[in-house]
Amino acid sequence: MVPHHLTLAAQDLRLDVNPLDYLILALYFVTVLGIGFAARRAIKTSLDFFLSGRSLPAWITGLAFLSANLGATEILGMAANGVQYGVATVHYYWIGAVPAMVFLGIVMMPFYYRSKVHSVPDFLRRRFNGQTQLLNAITFAVAQILIAGINLYALALVMGALLGWPLMLSIVVSAAIVLAYVVLGGLSSAIYNEVMQFFVILAGLIPVTVLGLIKVGGFSGLADKVRRSALGEPGLHAWANTGSADANPLGAHWIGIVLGLGFVLSFGYWTTNFAEVQRGLSARNTRAARLTPIVAAYPKLMIPAVTVIPGLVALVLFSDLGKPGGPQYNYAIPLLMGDLLPNGVLGIAVTGLLASFMAGMAANISGFNTVFTYDIWRSHVKKDKPDEYYLKLGRLATVGGVVLGIGTALIAAGFSNIMNYLQTLFSFFNAPLFATFIIGLFWKRMTAWAGFWGLLTGTLAAFASYILFKAGVLDFGTELNATFWGAGTAFVVDAVVSIVVTLLTTPKPESELRGLVYGLSDASIADDALAGDTAWYRSPVVLGIGAVILGAALYIPFI
Repeated sequence: MVPHHLTLAAQDLRLDVNPLDYLILALYFVTVLGIGFAARRAIKTSLDFFLSGRSLPAWITGLAFLSANLGATEILGMAANGVQYGVATVHYYWIGAVPAMVFLGIVMMPFYYRSKVHSVPDFLRRRFNGQTQLLNAITFAVAQILIAGINLYALALVMGALLGWPLMLSIVVSAAIVLAYVVLGGLSSAIYNEVMQFFVILAGLIPVTVLGLIKVGGFSGLADKVRRSALGEPGLHAWANTGSADANPLGAHWIGIVLGLGFVLSFGYWTTNFAEVQRGLSARNTRAARLTPIVAAYPKLMIPAVTVIPGLVALVLFSDLGKPGGPQYNYAIPLLMGDLLPNGVLGIAVTGLLASFMAGMAANISGFNTVFTYDIWRSHVKKDKPDEYYLKLGRLATVGGVVLGIGTALIAAGFSNIMNYLQTLFSFFNAPLFATFIIGLFWKRMTAWAGFWGLLTGTLAAFASYILFKAGVLDFGTELNATFWGAGTAFVVDAVVSIVVTLLTTPKPESELRGLVYGLSDASIADDALAGDTAWYRSPVVLGIGAVILGAALYIPFI
């Protein structure tokens, strides 16, 4: 049966929007561009453009931190995972995100913020050397362009569903909208838009979830229908049957989930991905920077309600999802919107989807332009130019990043489940970086060249693992499980090589490591605490532990 708001032929769909829906969408675009123009007035220096002048409160940076992650991969990808893997998708939140976000806030953010670095590669330059900075800057820039392509493809998918435009035209128009507000207002424009977009996203997804549950008979009706679906009873559990990779929908052993996803992939992403860390660096002081990911952790715990649940609803309503000749898993949310929502509400939902993709892409592009300008161009090409030169270059890099993102959007279009594609990218770029980071942070003996060679060999090991899996030499079962093992391989190889090279080379003197290594504080850094920062309810440790306990408690009904 074809939903009443959709016409569907293979991978093509069209939402039945009316003038009211278009009006809501138009108001949103006007607001987005208005924020860009307003933020432009505050841009006087490159610090203003790239890091918002380090002036924002924790609740702003925290919501922006979360919204920057609520891109295409989160909304379309997690719903697609809900269809394909069932309740086990919650692992990406409760063990695969929140503990790492808390660790970033409590342990790592003080090193980032108080050292006054402008990016993650800049931290690596100070801890190790310029070669390590350049290697990470290049891999990060490549990753951000590829991920921007995912967000841009998903954004164009919805534009095409709205207007019936060809994919390429939708991609170019969508890119132009994001380009306009990031070029205008830099990071401030991106962050303030991300805060607004967070609420727009929820306004769009909550009606899909509620009406979807009503249609399938509530939670009990949904559970009964999932049991009769292709997933069966295992689709309703997170940990049951993970003692064998063959007995659960994820196709993953609990060791792979805990170590591959819960440790290497999640800590590698959340603690070293500059597109996220950048939001914390824009905070007004160290306490606000530490609270940024922890403020984001609480709503992050609840996001499965508007991604995984709709995925399960789509599983039982559209039996041809992911099947030959049927729509891709990625279409779960648009299909539900067309089937469930009346006009007006449909306009809000479409606007929420577009907001999520724009927030994700803006985060990718603002991270790319900062790293390209500071860590590639200023550090290794043109070192001593006036500040205006780098401000102009940052805007040009934004244009270049969006143009390259148009190209990589076509790569994303070839994946049935864009979340699997994203996790593969994380195993390549984030897992080895986390190994380099965590060893260098806690082991002052680790040398400069150990940082470089560990990062390089770890990255190559992740590539090799994936290529061998695709060639049939290694059998990891599912594509998703292959990313868990690829990430673990990258981490181990990076760690081993880092230790061996350290033992063969000379470490930096302690005087050069102060403020960059655990246990070596820098007494020259002034205390930047503000009135009220010492209150218990502003304690990163108290709030962080609370988030981890809540995440563990949420698992109980779904074990």
